[in-house]
Amino acid sequence: MERITINGIGSELQGVGRLADGRAVFVPGAIPGETVTVEITQDKGRFCEAALIDVEEPSPDRVTPDCPHAGRCGGCQARHMNYRRTLALKRQVVADALERIGGVRAPSVFPTLGCASPNRTRNKAEYPIDRKGGRAAIGAYAHGSREVLPLEDCLLQRPESVQALNWFSENLDGLSCAPHLKTLVTRVNRQGELMLVLCADAPVLPEVRALAPRLRSALPALKSLYLCQLNRRPVHALDGRCTLAWGAPVLSETLLGLSFEVSPQSFFQVNPDQTEVLYTKALEAAGIAPGCELNVLDAYCGAGTITLAAARWARRATGIEIVAPAIENAHQNAARNGLTNRSRFICGDTAREIPRLLKRGERFDAAILDPPRKGADAALLDAIADARIPTVAYVSCNPSTLARDVKRLGAAGYALKWAQPVDMFPYTGHVETVCCLFHQKKDFISVPYKPKDADYLKNR
Repeated sequence: MERITINGIGSELQGVGRLADGRAVFVPGAIPGETVTVEITQDKGRFCEAALIDVEEPSPDRVTPDCPHAGRCGGCQARHMNYRRTLALKRQVVADALERIGGVRAPSVFPTLGCASPNRTRNKAEYPIDRKGGRAAIGAYAHGSREVLPLEDCLLQRPESVQALNWFSENLDGLSCAPHLKTLVTRVNRQGELMLVLCADAPVLPEVRALAPRLRSALPALKSLYLCQLNRRPVHALDGRCTLAWGAPVLSETLLGLSFEVSPQSFFQVNPDQTEVLYTKALEAAGIAPGCELNVLDAYCGAGTITLAAARWARRATGIEIVAPAIENAHQNAARNGLTNRSRFICGDTAREIPRLLKRGERFDAAILDPPRKGADAALLDAIADARIPTVAYVSCNPSTLARDVKRLGAAGYALKWAQPVDMFPYTGHVETVCCLFHQKKDFISVPYKPKDADYLKNR
């Protein structure tokens, strides 16, 4: 054990201090400014991980966790501090990454935009199911393990989702399909309508269908029930074939005044209120406003949510995505919102598609990037620079890969104007960030949209 002072913050909002030998030590549950006693749990060589044993001089921001599972559940990392402090620390994580990894001196990072109310913000939950002592357990994974911690409530989730969790907690052992169930996935839209997906490792569709009357009686919000028969070695909770067992095939959802249909395996941001905040800042970073005459590129467009938000105001918005089902959803969403003539979707690798479009005489005034956690492909960033796109709005869920990509764009002549953290996942270590980057050369001039090969573009 050692007595140390916490003077920094890690990427998961864990406290960081120095041991007597000078090595950094990461302490979950500690807050910068505190003096604590810790016990080393893992020696990683150049740094250590430690358990918090005692808080001798607590931070004024320390609070009693409002969740009985805090510290054991792996869902939240910051229930021990007030919400205001979590927002400040998330801003610090982004600023540190941009400076240390991105090489940006004194980056302009605005205060984190937080939730009006940080609880009950998520529209999707994945509750793992396992058997403990001969009984089925459903809840969340315990911190740092794959052990299922039974839950009675989750303050992150909507009440309709928690009601479903409790029904299965009480009834799992009596279900014939229970031995094959691996995860319960819930989706709840803004209208409070509920979709349930039972993920199983066997073809138990008849058993799931037989459950529908009981579930409809117990869960008034239920609108849709699915079975997801998992692949042999699933890589995520919904990695399999989904079959509708009862009810509506999709839930309707709205975002920035646009309408979308959400199916079990659709990607849709889990915090709709903060998604609107995030996307509004992305449009601002790209210079998109009502009446603008910009030709906009949206890389990693997914089902086209940002593309269509841009298409309402821009002259034209082009979304590129390599996942074919997502592009199909994007076309459907464009038609649903009357934006087919102002948007275009291409299924392919953005790094290859941009040069092809350039050869056909197209130029883009702004690009929006929203890559996965691993960040943008280097080839894509190089293609954006080669395309001479004046403004880039980069939306990121990982400050480290964001900073790495900002550095690569910086080497190509782009400068970071500002960064705006947005808290999509309260009380966790996750933070979304919008970065506004512009090219510093004055000769980056947009060329009007003039497609030379309409048949090619239609077929793409």
